[in-house]
Amino acid sequence: MMASETIFVRVLEEDVDCWRPVQAVNEGADRYRIVGANPDPTDERWEFSAGEIVICERRGLSGGDALVAIRRAEGT
Repeated sequence: MMASETIFVRVLEEDVDCWRPVQAVNEGADRYRIVGANPDPTDERWEFSAGEIVICERRGLSGGDALVAIRRAEGT
C-alpha cells in the first residue's frame, strides 16, 4: 500500500473558511486520491469525499503552508 499524506478539504456551509485534514495518496503530480472519510457527515459536509481524485496546490493556512484540494481531477 502506498503511503498516505495529509491534504486539506474545505468544509461547506460554514460562515468562515474552514478546512479539515484528510489522508490522501498521491496519484502523480498534483493529483491525490482521498482515502480518509468524514467521521460524521451528518455534522459536516466536505467539498470532496473518500475515493475522489482531486487536484491539490500549496496554500497558506492558519497552521502554515499546506496541500489544499481545489477541484476534482478531470476524468474521475
